[in-house]
Amino acid sequence: MSDALLTHDVPGGAAWSALVRAGRELRLTAMGEGANCATLLYAAYDPVDRLNIPDTLKAQMSACVRPPMVLMSDRGVGLCSVTGSSLDWHDCVTGHSLDAHVARFGPSSYHADRNDWRRGARAGLLSELRKHGRGVADLHACVNFFTKVATGDDTAGSLAFVPGHATAGDWVTLRSEVDLLVVLSTAPNPLDRRWAPAGVRVEVATAEAYGEDDPSWTHRPESERALRAAKAVFA
Repeated sequence: MSDALLTHDVPGGAAWSALVRAGRELRLTAMGEGANCATLLYAAYDPVDRLNIPDTLKAQMSACVRPPMVLMSDRGVGLCSVTGSSLDWHDCVTGHSLDAHVARFGPSSYHADRNDWRRGARAGLLSELRKHGRGVADLHACVNFFTKVATGDDTAGSLAFVPGHATAGDWVTLRSEVDLLVVLSTAPNPLDRRWAPAGVRVEVATAEAYGEDDPSWTHRPESERALRAAKAVFA
């Protein structure tokens, strides 16, 4: 992104956060195969509005996140719009990894492994949230960008992790509809049986202005209402 206002590479297995103003484009790019980017979203200056995955999926009749969906808050406010992606599926049902998920890869500590210390996404997300005066109560269901988890072939309808869904260079773009706090971790998905986290490049640029013919606006009536609510509440 040649016109980026900010570019930051988040290493695999790390965490990062930033305040992103309304009207920005946030581009996430996988820097390796199997990247996973567990992402939390909050209205930056309003403690009420944070990403609500169940409402986002139900309102837009989907089991995953893909363009041109609007990511909605608890009050139905459009926090950001998914404006483009090289992938047609981003998981949002398996949540972020815990220390218990990482323990299966064997013992690890900063003393022994330094920057290769293996930690679940929860630890990284909480570390970033504390920088912004938030904590455990602010954790919510996340979007796992670059990951696909589909229904398995068994009669129980169990969830199956799809390996190799993302490769280096896959990307997704988000348009911030309000001032956002973005918090993310690049630790592997909880269902990934490997410890091979890939980094994610974050770029922020000025988004193009849009009107009522925008794909996210016309996607569904619920999407339009969420974007109207964003303009009304945070004007």
